[in-house]
Amino acid sequence: MTIRRMDNVLIVVDDLEAVIEFFGELGMELEGRTLVEGGSVDRVVGLDGVRADIVMLRTPDGHGRVELTRFHTPSAISSEPQHAPVNTLGIRRIMFAVEDIDDVVARLRTRGAELVGDVVRYENGYRLCFVRGPEGLIVGLAEEVG
Repeated sequence: MTIRRMDNVLIVVDDLEAVIEFFGELGMELEGRTLVEGGSVDRVVGLDGVRADIVMLRTPDGHGRVELTRFHTPSAISSEPQHAPVNTLGIRRIMFAVEDIDDVVARLRTRGAELVGDVVRYENGYRLCFVRGPEGLIVGLAEEVG
């Protein structure tokens, strides 16, 4: 076997605090926070003069992690419109299993989130939706139903 597990997903952000609060409202827990810089960081990411804040968040079960990075130097660049539609090439969303989709959507709305479409029932197994959060991030929510 080559892969042992998926360790984390990286999201580069400008407003680090808003994104931390958004994922915190979703139920993710702060695992750690640090500033990285120096030659080894430059070499691993392939940029010169890197100085960045790194925040690691984890799901309550401890199995999923999201790494948030805010670059001080070099400045982050945008590769697409901030509110790109879900059919734009690249990583479009992260999906989370939730217990009460209506409650989660209501709480995320207090953090500025908006539904991308609607909350829908998918066949007989799930209620699903996509929510757009800070900086245009798209988060999928799935509630298993019986």
